[in-house]
Amino acid sequence: MKVFKFGGASVKNGDALKNVVKIIRRFEDRLFIVVSAMDKTTNCLEEVVKHLLARDEASFESSVRVVEEFHQTVLNDLALQDSEVLKQEIRDLFDALRKRYHTPISEHLGFEYDQIVSLGEVLSSKILAQVLLTEKVAAQWLDARQLIRTDNHYKEGNVDWDKTTEKIQFKIEQFPDKLCFVSQGFIGHTSEGFTTTLGREGSDYSAAIIAYALTAEDVTIWKDVPGMLNADPKYFSNTQLLKSISYKEAIELAYFGASVIHPKTVKPLQNKNIKLYIKSFLNPESDGTVIQHEQIRDQLIPSFIVKKNQILLSISANDFSFINEEALSKVFERFYSNAIKINLMQNSALNFSTLVDADKVDMGKLIELFKPEFSCKYNENVELITIRHYTPEIVADLVAGRTILLEQRSRQTARFVLSK
Repeated sequence: MKVFKFGGASVKNGDALKNVVKIIRRFEDRLFIVVSAMDKTTNCLEEVVKHLLARDEASFESSVRVVEEFHQTVLNDLALQDSEVLKQEIRDLFDALRKRYHTPISEHLGFEYDQIVSLGEVLSSKILAQVLLTEKVAAQWLDARQLIRTDNHYKEGNVDWDKTTEKIQFKIEQFPDKLCFVSQGFIGHTSEGFTTTLGREGSDYSAAIIAYALTAEDVTIWKDVPGMLNADPKYFSNTQLLKSISYKEAIELAYFGASVIHPKTVKPLQNKNIKLYIKSFLNPESDGTVIQHEQIRDQLIPSFIVKKNQILLSISANDFSFINEEALSKVFERFYSNAIKINLMQNSALNFSTLVDADKVDMGKLIELFKPEFSCKYNENVELITIRHYTPEIVADLVAGRTILLEQRSRQTARFVLSK
């Protein structure tokens, strides 16, 4: 079994879906296909959630209609055979979505988010499965809400690996004659049967979970880039392809913010020594990047990761107490319980400094979280640059003319928080 993951750009419309089928036909192996929501569907469904929670019925209905009409257009363009059942299933999904406006809203807003935003992957996977069947590929649609078991940590569920492995293996054994399985990335379910999500961009992680459960031969993530580059072409010219890197290096790059792979994706693959390929769906014959055990090539090419629109937050105790283990436990608990991601952290005797994404936090609410024990000061619109395998010359060139607000260095990694 090979596991393929196709992201939103690779299934964004009818032509893109047909290209996916061409790629699948190039392989004679049994395939497990993990698919993301089409194009910007997740963002659109987040708008649905926003209007639901704001109790704005007109905007809620309008945002639902946008998502429904988009998928109807894709279906009409495809002109699939025997698609009436699928069209009715999709109508039923949107009818159920509209009814949510008139049902009580859960006190846990993350619950509402997961039940709604997860529909994007359900829709795209159902459509892709029907395209494959039309093209005479022996495909079977599977529901990740019955395969991947998580806890009740909505918006970023934690996987129950034993139960998930059991469920996936049992389901696959029921279809020995199927060549291709199609399921959803990003989503799972609780023991009560409620839908959970694995965090934004979690479809890569889903592919790794399934590969782990099946001890797959390898995983391929199909992207609109030639593989894993050493920097984002938006910020750097003369980028280079990383043809082969180790699991360790990939985890480091993902942790620091490399956008090609999800930070959690590599660990389960490393645990079973399953190779991960990053390849282009626009040029499927090219080699792309392979991520595997061998570390010999890791230091050959420096890598650069830029995170813009950051907030540098400094937290201090109001009673002039040290930032010791007890104080740090209180700080981390507040970040964790409110699902706030930390991109960098550093502390002195009296201050804990951290970096967060500006577009993912409400600073007013964040400051209130730490009252009355702590005070918060912050700098907005700062930038984080991470350099793997740096040299003094590289550092000097990147920070020239910039104000360094915070700096960290280890043997292999240098990180700088810079103001404009």
